[in-house]
Amino acid sequence: MSQYRLNLFIPPEHAKRLDELAAKKGVSKSSIVAAALASWLSPDAGDQREAAIAKRLDRLSRQFERLERDQNIEIETLALFVRYFLTVSTPVPEAHQEAARAQGKARFEQFVEQLGRHLLRGRSLVRDVVEELQPDTARLDEAAALAEAQERAS
Repeated sequence: MSQYRLNLFIPPEHAKRLDELAAKKGVSKSSIVAAALASWLSPDAGDQREAAIAKRLDRLSRQFERLERDQNIEIETLALFVRYFLTVSTPVPEAHQEAARAQGKARFEQFVEQLGRHLLRGRSLVRDVVEELQPDTARLDEAAALAEAQERAS
């Protein structure tokens, strides 16, 4: 394949980076420049870059939408809990308010410590509760077989 010789001027920082890349990859500087130029001049290169960026943006948009949905669920959950708590809580008599504040402060500190320990574990409380509530199908099958055997026996 015949090649065309071209002399060009580039900034010193580009020349340094080109030297480093060629040494790192073990290829000639000419081959790096030729590949970059081919990519730049390729009619599909722009489309490919645009498609890759669009795909990445779509994925980021979906992730953002999931985060937004989860955040809305958390906000609604907290709002419902606060409304329920305020509805069912009886007001503290004036004489007991100082003791209630002290107890509330102690309970809050305990809550924060427990939250810290839970976060360090790396597990989700919601996931733990869901796993506890989901029936174990193997145990359900055993119970059904036992009930069937008892029906046959009687």
